[in-house]
Amino acid sequence: MKSALIVIDVQRGLFDAEPRPAEADAVVARINGLTARARAADVPVIFVHHERAEGELKYGTPGWDLQQQLHAEAVDHRIRKTTPDSFLRTDLEELLLSLEVQKVVLCGYATEFCVDTTTRRSAALGYEVILAADAHTTHDKAHATAGQIRRHHNATLPDISSFGPKISAVNAADIQFT
Repeated sequence: MKSALIVIDVQRGLFDAEPRPAEADAVVARINGLTARARAADVPVIFVHHERAEGELKYGTPGWDLQQQLHAEAVDHRIRKTTPDSFLRTDLEELLLSLEVQKVVLCGYATEFCVDTTTRRSAALGYEVILAADAHTTHDKAHATAGQIRRHHNATLPDISSFGPKISAVNAADIQFT
């Protein structure tokens, strides 16, 4: 089953401003481990960039760029999006179809928005999903810490079986690309 690694919204405007997302440096390091292993196995790496019409996430601004410690290479793919859904009004599905992908590994930011929505949409479109359980993050919220939000999503998303394809949450170090 052919895989792709999708890294969602790990951008300077989201990761560098204070307060930073929970475990920001550790999450970026885990993502770098995933991207290195994916490339070594000839698995495509796709970076998704969120953008807004104005502000720090405006296309082409420094805040729109990938977080500085994130390792990207010229062979990696880039997708621009404007909603939490990495598929909505983007070329992501066309890219995955052209690459003959059947399984996606997801990581990035923000757990409860873009990661959650892209996980659900991937499964709804028929892709098996592996959520890199310790390689997605968010900011603390009034109702829950970032760690609580991540644990909640790691526990609940794999319980969704109605889409058909399996969703699993696996720590980044345990994800193998074949």
